[in-house]
Amino acid sequence: MVSHDGTPYRFDPGALCLELLPTGGPGALARYEVLHEPADLVAWAARSRLPEGLEVAVSESEVRRVREVRDALLLLTADRAHGRPQRPEHLDALNEAAAEPPLVSRLTPDGTRAWAPGATGTHLLSTVARDAIDLFSGPHGHRVRECAAHDCRLLFVDTSRPGRRRWCAMEHCGNREKVRAHRARGRLTESRPPARSTTEG
Repeated sequence: MVSHDGTPYRFDPGALCLELLPTGGPGALARYEVLHEPADLVAWAARSRLPEGLEVAVSESEVRRVREVRDALLLLTADRAHGRPQRPEHLDALNEAAAEPPLVSRLTPDGTRAWAPGATGTHLLSTVARDAIDLFSGPHGHRVRECAAHDCRLLFVDTSRPGRRRWCAMEHCGNREKVRAHRARGRLTESRPPARSTTEG
């Protein structure tokens, strides 16, 4: 990820499905859209946590479908993070995508894992949707969170042992909030009147 001032930082949302969310979104988030053509989705898959070696053929219609399901998944995840009811239309979009055949892996003669040939954008989307279902219905489903920074909307799953993760990335929003809190304490100290001396003359 890259901050507003152009500084790169590492953001790990904790799940494959959540890696898709920062690629754009509905409404005001459309200005961050990066999935414009098939090559963009192929590039995203190569950067994702999927094992290396995936060769996927993507069509224009599949890119549009991925954007539609991503938007539903983003709203579904935000609702989950804030304890709001899951909207049926978002669940339907996710479940319909998951009903398609997923990516298929296979074992090679030398004992390594490889991807079966013929992978498509539909297979990729189904794999992402199934990952979301596994996340929301699994042991970390209650740990889906939104970054606690006032100006950040990144979503992640807290997989840490104590379950106290608050920021999208400590080196980004975490540090910014620490600096902001430090400055606020400094202003508070400066605004206090000086203590009266109790020493008598």
